[in-house]
Amino acid sequence: MSAFLVILGWVASCPAAVAQTAPDVMFEHMTWTEIASALRSGTDTIIIPVGGTEQSGPYIAVGKHNVRARVLAERIARQLGRTLVAPVVAYVPEGGTHPRTSHMRFPGTISISPAAFTGLLEGAAESFHVQGFRRVVFIADHGGYLSYLKEVSAHLAHEWGSDGQALYVAPYYDVIGTRYAEALRARGLGAALGKHADLSDTSLMLAVDPQMVRLDALRHAPLPGISDGVYGGDPRGATAALGQIGVDMQVQAAVDALKRVR
Repeated sequence: MSAFLVILGWVASCPAAVAQTAPDVMFEHMTWTEIASALRSGTDTIIIPVGGTEQSGPYIAVGKHNVRARVLAERIARQLGRTLVAPVVAYVPEGGTHPRTSHMRFPGTISISPAAFTGLLEGAAESFHVQGFRRVVFIADHGGYLSYLKEVSAHLAHEWGSDGQALYVAPYYDVIGTRYAEALRARGLGAALGKHADLSDTSLMLAVDPQMVRLDALRHAPLPGISDGVYGGDPRGATAALGQIGVDMQVQAAVDALKRVR
């Protein structure tokens, strides 16, 4: 066997070696000195991925939004350059607890008050700002708290003035209900689209992390409905290939938007 083939075999058996070829962009994986060095070397942006922990029907794990937000934020950061990714915000407003409303009607959901949520976002953003990040970016994987992200971004932008930017990147989330939904309808899948845990939601999850979907059970299930936590549509035809269409759209929409402001 040639030396070249031996090296290829070693690389294939050592994913850690492959991972080291690309710089880590995850803030929580770095030491403080590495972060300081990155800032001195021109890193000027940090993405705060906002997820949420909620029921997503019987067939998608409750950490869906957190996993998707983290993975896609990493892709965005790598494409954009000079960008790091903050730890995911996994605790968000998801409904009332007394009485239980919205997703809080189901086990598996964690909800905090809007005041706690906005306070958390502002505190995190301010922490990054004083460290030297010129641009703090929020991306949202869940529609229930968009108004709070816009409010926090506007407040911080006013506070910081010319000293920095706080941005909510709307195209990242908006593309799912527009261009991605249109792409699925063009494939004859409009009837399978709903508002939550539908074909679109499930396909996106399969594209990012298929282990988060109970695919075998889903394939043999009757049509799930509201009582199951699935709000319209039919997730049973979901595939990773369909989800990849939406994932690529989300990443590109965010990268394009951030390149414009940078």
